[in-house]
Amino acid sequence: MTPFPTVSTAPVTGVGPRAARTLTAEFARHNAATTALVIGADHSSAVVEAAVEALLPGDTLTLVAGERSTADLLRDHITGLGSWIADRVRIVETLTEAEPADVLILGEPLTGTAEETRATLDSLSKFQKEGAVVSVATPAVPGQTGGAAAELFRQSALFGVGSDLVARNQPPLRVHKLRFTQADTAKAATLAPAYRPSSVPVTRTMHIDSNGVAAAGIALGLAAVARSARPKSKLWLIPALAAAPVAAFFRDPDREVPTDSDAVVAASDGKVLSVERLSDPRLGDGEFLRIAVFLSVLDVHVNRTPVAGRVTDYFIIDGGYANAMTAAAEHNVAAYTLLDTDHGSVAVVQRTGLIARRIVQRAPVGTLLARGERFGLIRFGSRTDVYLPADKAEAVVAVGDKVIGASSVIARWK
Repeated sequence: MTPFPTVSTAPVTGVGPRAARTLTAEFARHNAATTALVIGADHSSAVVEAAVEALLPGDTLTLVAGERSTADLLRDHITGLGSWIADRVRIVETLTEAEPADVLILGEPLTGTAEETRATLDSLSKFQKEGAVVSVATPAVPGQTGGAAAELFRQSALFGVGSDLVARNQPPLRVHKLRFTQADTAKAATLAPAYRPSSVPVTRTMHIDSNGVAAAGIALGLAAVARSARPKSKLWLIPALAAAPVAAFFRDPDREVPTDSDAVVAASDGKVLSVERLSDPRLGDGEFLRIAVFLSVLDVHVNRTPVAGRVTDYFIIDGGYANAMTAAAEHNVAAYTLLDTDHGSVAVVQRTGLIARRIVQRAPVGTLLARGERFGLIRFGSRTDVYLPADKAEAVVAVGDKVIGASSVIARWK
């Protein structure tokens, strides 16, 4: 049994493989030696399986049994997996025996009140290393008490709150990744892009972003309503046939990220509009090298991080919706994501266009982002600008070049 306050998990009972992979994603993405602590572990759970699969040489995993397991059952299970696993996994009788870890994972969803959740989080503070991430699931079904916990997370985790909806779980869960102390920026360079369930797999290498699934669902819903209301009319075919191309617009392919540590990759697919040096008071003093890329409606619109770093600020500048290829687009609505990196301050700016009216940004302040990691998207054509310290970076693309997000190198650090 664990000594922290008991938080009710009924009626939520299942954490399936997809939710388990999301819960353990922060542990899995570390390429450097990392310590993880699973609290409330069940010897037969998908969470333990996912945590074990994430182990790399140099990693250490500590398991604390939950209500449906015991330390002895966990030991038997881990021993049966072989010596390579057993040498890297430690089983403790109680949480008080555990040491602080880089990643804390709660093996069961929290469904208690905000007060119970606060007590649980407070009890875990001494088991977190500086910059540690606490990964916890709450119910996503309206009417259950996970909403109170989610609001508490947003209020208390001052250095980054990431949230992923895992709809393909029974019941659906929302996984929160909380950071209560600031992470070291240098760690970002050791991370792999995070696994995110917001994209629905279509093939082994192609996904559809959740925005596309929702848009296609709306189109099909409209088709169903139209056919029901006017069964003799063919108007229902218009939204029905639009569902597939709308979903395709939100396609999210896997990309191979260059391994060269000096490479700066494209933040999006598209055509290079400009490569120039300029100043922007919104980004602070100094001159920046800005590389602007235009996305047509045919390009992939998922945005990726050009460099590894820690999100230090995010703000939106109001403006218009001019054609993204024109000079007037400088005054369009724009979302600025600022990153602290080993080479100084870097910004990625998502600009709206003539058709694009919606910017999605999924990287809260405090988040560590790997190079090439998905962090948002812009709906229906637009532009992304990458700002690099002018004295530390050199462009390797020219106006008119076609680039691929996360794969094409657009600049190199000097």
